[in-house]
Amino acid sequence: MGQITGNLPASGNRPTVLIVGAGPAGLVLGNLLRAADIDCLILERQSRAHVEHRARAGYLAANTVRILTDNGLAAGLLRNGQQHDTCMFRTDHGSFELRYGSRGRGEVHTVYPQQDLVRDLIAEYLDRGGDIRFETRVRDLNDVDTNQPWATCEGADGEVHQRSCEYVAGCDGQHGISRSAVPADAAQRYRRDHGVSWLALLAQAPQSMAAVAYAVHANGFAGHMARSPSVTRYYLQCPRGHDPASWSHERIWEELHLRMRGELHGRLREGQILERGVVDMSSYVMDPIQYGRLFLVGDAASLISPSAAKGANLAVMEAEVLGKALVAHLKGDDEQQLRGYSAACLPRVWRAQEFSHWMINLLHGPMGDDDEAVFLRALQHARLESLRTSRSHQDFFAENYVGI
Repeated sequence: MGQITGNLPASGNRPTVLIVGAGPAGLVLGNLLRAADIDCLILERQSRAHVEHRARAGYLAANTVRILTDNGLAAGLLRNGQQHDTCMFRTDHGSFELRYGSRGRGEVHTVYPQQDLVRDLIAEYLDRGGDIRFETRVRDLNDVDTNQPWATCEGADGEVHQRSCEYVAGCDGQHGISRSAVPADAAQRYRRDHGVSWLALLAQAPQSMAAVAYAVHANGFAGHMARSPSVTRYYLQCPRGHDPASWSHERIWEELHLRMRGELHGRLREGQILERGVVDMSSYVMDPIQYGRLFLVGDAASLISPSAAKGANLAVMEAEVLGKALVAHLKGDDEQQLRGYSAACLPRVWRAQEFSHWMINLLHGPMGDDDEAVFLRALQHARLESLRTSRSHQDFFAENYVGI
């Protein structure tokens, strides 16, 4: 059994790999390293209770399920996950279902709440003898371009320690310290603000339809995505800078019913709103995603809009690539895969970004009645109609919707 504590020991006991962040990326990587008997330490600024209960996306791509299964990390999702192979589109011109599981490569999503996956990964990591320190903030990363990188860490007791290592895996997300440890002149940073915002809602309510539903409406986009038998994720397009607290329970459900066209397809099954927040659609990619002995994984490397549920799946893909590369180098003295980490990951990151951008344009038409807005909404309708009627378009959608 591994160690779990909030207190960081004094300097010494140098881990081979220091992993910053205990989300899916860091935990999958840690498990892969421990399976190869490589010493690693995971540092996570939040408490164990926090990371094991925070609700996040739960749509796992076929490649993610393969990685977890191949590495003995899939017992929970294979037991409790639910396969989804259909999505639905609702517009002013009618509605249609797309059974993407029978198109493209014939792949499906497995719906398994991310907090459940994180609990599984933590338990397995500890069983493999892993060392994880919660409530420990990494204040800075230093000398990552040398063979002796080190971190300044603040433990739960407020004491500050320095930890050295051989390699650092930055799995601490878009706001973590790892991304900022890469000098400005050492990588190209690509950014895009898509100009779209979503009110993200988590409702204590059973799903109202079997499929994921995307609604295109004059008031803006609305989305319905089941998370569990009793919890459903909803999205409502909203103005930029909107205060989520300004949406009352009644207003939320009224707008969801309207945009989902409940009067035509049946009213939604309402329930208590558990969480609400505004998500601004933006994208970010760093190239390369490695610098010296620092390797970025997941949202630390690239941020993708949630329009196509790619974020966690990209993180797991990158964790597998990095894990295999570190094992090949540390156990087999083969550094080629480690040197090629960015080159192996970034083409797949950009492919996911392109599809996410395509989905944003598919689901969000411009507001207003000027000539350009009217023209672009007509193009949006043409895209949806092509998706409804064209087998080749459906194959493209299916391959990219589930693929990583």
